Amino acid sequence: MRHLMSPLDFTVDELEELFKLANDIEANHEKYSEKCHGKKLATCFYEPSTRTRLSFESAMINLGGSVIGFSDANSSSAAKGESVSDTIRVISCFADICAMRHPKEGAPMVAASKSSIPVINAGDGGHQHPTQTLTDLLTIRSLRGNIKDFTIGLCGDLKFGRTVHSLINALMRYPGIKFIFISPPELKVPDYITSALEEKGIEYKEVISLDEVMSELDFLYMTRVQRERFFNEEDYVRLKDFYILNKDKMAIAKDDMLVLHPLPRVNEISVDVDDDPRAAYFKQVQYGVYVRMALILTLLELV
Repeated sequence: MRHLMSPLDFTVDELEELFKLANDIEANHEKYSEKCHGKKLATCFYEPSTRTRLSFESAMINLGGSVIGFSDANSSSAAKGESVSDTIRVISCFADICAMRHPKEGAPMVAASKSSIPVINAGDGGHQHPTQTLTDLLTIRSLRGNIKDFTIGLCGDLKFGRTVHSLINALMRYPGIKFIFISPPELKVPDYITSALEEKGIEYKEVISLDEVMSELDFLYMTRVQRERFFNEEDYVRLKDFYILNKDKMAIAKDDMLVLHPLPRVNEISVDVDDDPRAAYFKQVQYGVYVRMALILTLLELV
């Protein structure tokens, strides 16, 4: 039995097989429509989510399975003080696989250690968000044709953004990737990540200005400044509009540069960018369903 706590839980070769399966699902929906008949997915979400929770639920339903779970800690026995360890032991009696989101780093790992069913980390605090990373990698691979030899700019909240941390760690394993980190000093990427890049001899630079590097990018990964990760409202208000991607900035970019965003956005991407053919963030959402379908099948050993 396998769990998914980090994108690094799968080797590059295993990810390639997962992405091939996701692309086959995209091309042949009917072939997979009953693969999970009789199977149940539990979505245990201790903090709010739209895309991730509904993407998991959609993935399981598309596979012919069913879904149980909760979308808020207050609607679960956690509100009565039940531990994550006890919750997963109970959920293991009801479901065949579990996707868990939790505000505390490491909570899904604790659950996995006590679970008798596969557990998928659907986001734990500011730590990891592996299925978003799988979504990002599949989107890059599908739209570019491969995952190698490009420059990616990651912009916005690079300090607390778990999607950013997971994606950087995953891309470190692919050849020829250059990173440009674009953030205010208060939200710069953590030192442990830049230290890992230096140790591996991977090229990166840190800048404050998005305009300064826009023309260099093959991918721009925008993120929102997350109000829920701040300890005081004053800092959030001061930083939330630090970067806004609009048509003027897109005019500086390469003709084939692609814009990604894990969503939800607030106002860091202007709606006038949505009609630009280089805006790939809604395609990214669809790829998230395919890759979660592939992951469910893989962890349940149904392929």
